[in-house]
Order: sequence, then structure tokens, then C-alpha cells
Amino acid sequence: MKAVVYQGPFTVAVEEVERPKIQHPNDVIVRITSTAICGSDLHMYEGRTAAEPGIVFGHENMGIIEEIGQGITSLKQGDRVVMPFNVACGFCTNCVEGFTGFCLTVNPGFAGGAYGYVAMGPWPGGQAEYLRVPYADYNCLKLPPGNEHETDFILLADIFPTGYHGCELAQVRPGESVAVYGGGPVGLMAAYSAMLRGAKKVFVVDRVPERLEKAREIGAVPINFAEGDAVEQIKDQTEGVGTDKGVDAVGYQATAHSTGREEPAIVLNSLVGTVRPTGALGVPGLYVPSDPGGPDEQAKHGMLLVSIGKLFEKGLRMGTGQCNVKRYNRRLRDMIIEGRARPSFVVSHELPLDQAPSAYEKFDKRVEGYTKVVLHP
Repeated sequence: MKAVVYQGPFTVAVEEVERPKIQHPNDVIVRITSTAICGSDLHMYEGRTAAEPGIVFGHENMGIIEEIGQGITSLKQGDRVVMPFNVACGFCTNCVEGFTGFCLTVNPGFAGGAYGYVAMGPWPGGQAEYLRVPYADYNCLKLPPGNEHETDFILLADIFPTGYHGCELAQVRPGESVAVYGGGPVGLMAAYSAMLRGAKKVFVVDRVPERLEKAREIGAVPINFAEGDAVEQIKDQTEGVGTDKGVDAVGYQATAHSTGREEPAIVLNSLVGTVRPTGALGVPGLYVPSDPGGPDEQAKHGMLLVSIGKLFEKGLRMGTGQCNVKRYNRRLRDMIIEGRARPSFVVSHELPLDQAPSAYEKFDKRVEGYTKVVLHP
């Protein structure tokens, strides 16, 4: 089958790889109909992780079940399904408590597993024609048959729940103001989710014109950090107080507005300055313990200079960690079906799988309006 294979920094190729097979009675094989390129994939694409050549990318996957293992009870051939990017067992302590992003079974020695991602277990990705899904009764979310809402439903694999998770970590409540740093797909989903949760005013901080325009289109206030300090811009619009809550949808490859260089802690420190005393921060943006391309020795080992003193002084709370997709995906699926949510507004391009190398390059460079790419094998 065809699959998107990492060859080295800034290089992926569509290659022939072995088609997956049923290996356990709880497996299913899914014929992929949609798979998305994630900003997290770009970390590997750029050589900013320990990913080795040969890994098949793709953790945002949906499709039609073609084969089922003998132990499957709730699924059948022909079911249309979307899979959380988290690979989870459903029975370990963390899964039982709802922390499926930190499963203790699927990636021995590490809390958490995912498809097609470095250090996240032995699970090939789904930017391919077929995908093996383990513990499938638990990991597959069934969808209505047909092809309606295809580009909405694919976002249930990761970015819609992850944006919502950022708001959950920050405990966004109706009537509150929220600052979202990062106008990429997750940041836009966080802003959108804040509005779904009843926020009265949402700011989105970025410098890419297409992203800021998308933020404006959904009713958020765009803040271009290239035009001045984002903290001051937001305080000027909140009577000098700052927002009630904040979400970091950028992570460790953040860029400072003043220097144009990477400063991995700049967003965290900006949020500490942006959010009012006793507010809360949600941090779904990715931070890693090892970054070969970090700007200094501390950053290369995941150690950042964060203004913990000011965070403590202001009595701020902070929630972190990757999304536990299953905690949210059924609820968000039903909101899509009922017409209450249309997350596909972030999708800028739908392309055949063969165009993945070009799509990666353009998405990485933020050119030609590339904000979110869905591939169709």
C-alpha cells in the first residue's frame, strides 16, 4: 500500500509499504478515507525530534472498517469510524479514569501512545491507504454512514478535541474572556471551543494573515504580535486587567515578536502576563523533554526559563498535557451531527495522498493559505 514515510529533515515521500494485518483478536483494519497533517507532524518533519527515517506519519485518521478480529463485539465491516490520535487500552488505571492520552499499556515504559509518532509506541501512522487499529472496540468512534461531514469528522481525531481540551484545562466558563496564543488549527479550535462554551470575548494571537482572518471570521479578536507586544494589545482591550483565562496552542517552537527568533518559553511567559490574577492557563501546546534543534542547551533538554515567580504571585493555575480525546469526541461528534459545530472551517486544502510531500512543504512554510490539510488516499 502507499504511505507517507519520513526520510529525514524536511523530506517525506509516498512509498510502498507492507499493508497491515490483523495481529490480535481485538484489531480491525481500516481503509483510510481521510487523514490530516498536524502541526505536531511538522516537529518531526523539521527534524526537531528523535524520529528516525522510515516512520509512517499520520495520527489523525478516519475511514471504513474492512477487516475485524475475532474478538470485536461492537463494530462490523463497513462501519465508518474515526480514531483518536491516542492509542489506548481502555482498562489500565489511567484509561479507566479518563486519561486515555496517558495509557499505561500500549507503549511500555511510557505513559501514552499514538499512531505514527516518535516515542509513542509501535503504531504505524494512517497517512496511508490502510491502518491497523488495536483495542478497536475502545478506540473506534462510530460515525453515520456515507460521506457527510467528512472534513468535520476527521478533526475529531485530534485538533477539535485538543482545542476543547485547552479550554477544559483552563476551565473556561460562560461569560469569561480568553486569550489563545497561536492561530494554527489547534489555536483556532481552542478559540472556537471557547465560544461554544460561552466565552464573551476571545483573542487569538498570531502573525500569519490567513490565520488572523480565520479568527476574525469566527468572531474572535485577532492580535498580530508582529505589530506590537501581544500582552499590551490585549490589556489595552481589557481595561488593563487582562483576560480571565488563557490557552497556549503554540508549544516549544514559539517565536518572540521582538527578535524574530525562537524563544521556547515566550508564550508561557506571555500568558502569565496576559491572564488576570487568580485566572487559569490551559497548555495543550506541545513541549518535549528533548529538542535537538533547541536554541540553547537548556531548551535542548526541555528546560525552559518560565516566570514561575509571577505565576505564583498572581495565583494562576495551569493545566498541561496532551488531549484525552475520548473524553470529548462523542460529545463533539454529536454537536457536529446536530449542526451546532462546524470545525471544518479550518480546513484549507483537501488533496490526494500523492501530494503529501508538497503539502508538508507548503504547510511548514505557511504559504498559499495552507492552514489545515486533509489527505484522501
